[in-house]
Amino acid sequence: MSGNRYYAGPTSDHFDGSRFHTPGHPATDRSLRDLLRWRRSGTRARWPAQVPVLTVIPPAHSDLPRLTMVGHASILIQVAGLNLLTDPVWSPRASPIGFLGPRRVTAPGIEFDRLPAIDAVLLSHNHYDHLDTATLRRLHAVHDPLMVMPLGTDACVRKAVRGARIVTGDWHDRIALPGGVSVTLTRANHWSARGLLDRRMALWCGFWIDSPAGRIWYAGDTGYGDGSVFRDIRERHGAPDIALIPIGAYEPRWFMEPQHVAPDDSVRIFQDTGAQQALGFHWGTFQLTDEPRDEPPRLLRNAVDAAGLDPDSFVAFGPGDIHSATG
Repeated sequence: MSGNRYYAGPTSDHFDGSRFHTPGHPATDRSLRDLLRWRRSGTRARWPAQVPVLTVIPPAHSDLPRLTMVGHASILIQVAGLNLLTDPVWSPRASPIGFLGPRRVTAPGIEFDRLPAIDAVLLSHNHYDHLDTATLRRLHAVHDPLMVMPLGTDACVRKAVRGARIVTGDWHDRIALPGGVSVTLTRANHWSARGLLDRRMALWCGFWIDSPAGRIWYAGDTGYGDGSVFRDIRERHGAPDIALIPIGAYEPRWFMEPQHVAPDDSVRIFQDTGAQQALGFHWGTFQLTDEPRDEPPRLLRNAVDAAGLDPDSFVAFGPGDIHSATG
């Protein structure tokens, strides 16, 4: 018996029959001793209790790519007449417990009741700041979207959201959506867990979105490693028109580097993939790590400048921000 409560399937280069891993990438596992060392370091920055957000009302549909930041990793992607949501979290905390855990300091950039009809939800992995079952139940009740996720991630969704329409995939699997749109699960350097004993029992991923109106890549959570993951994405799919790349939750580096990129790594991913435009997410909503709230956008600007890039080619994407492609 593998002891894996989420997934049973054949072994592969990234599944040993019990747990998933990223081949050739530094281990993401951390011990309780490592965690205590981090927590005792006393270097955690103080975040504001609340940051004002100007909420927006998106249109019902958009043919050209139109992206609206909800917050953290929750992004409304409207393209080719479809409405897609990445890792939707509208709850006040990213936690299994309603009164403990990281509390959101920015309201969602779109009020839940102002969402257009959602066709599909893209879930990158099962961490609580990305997979929020309370939000998924609300989406199912109102919109009944197709929920797309990597292997094993469906176990907790099926348990929490009865009757949900779910499709799972492995890295590189392509899933067709209406309107000539497809999503392909892409590799990422990360891990998964919902508790203390289920580390890496479900897979993690990013999503490549192909549409008649353009190519959009959502990286999910990832470390940089040797960069081979991102160069492989470009080799398989070409350069994205728009790349959504994480820029936050990176300090302390000795603990976070294998699992979360810092802004200088984010710029390297941008260059590796050859994206035309990049938007930085995974910052400023939930305090998961030690850096100040406003540091990721500042370091991103510095890294873009140091690389000699157009300053508008890679910008931080904050709650309520909109990126619209032009025809």
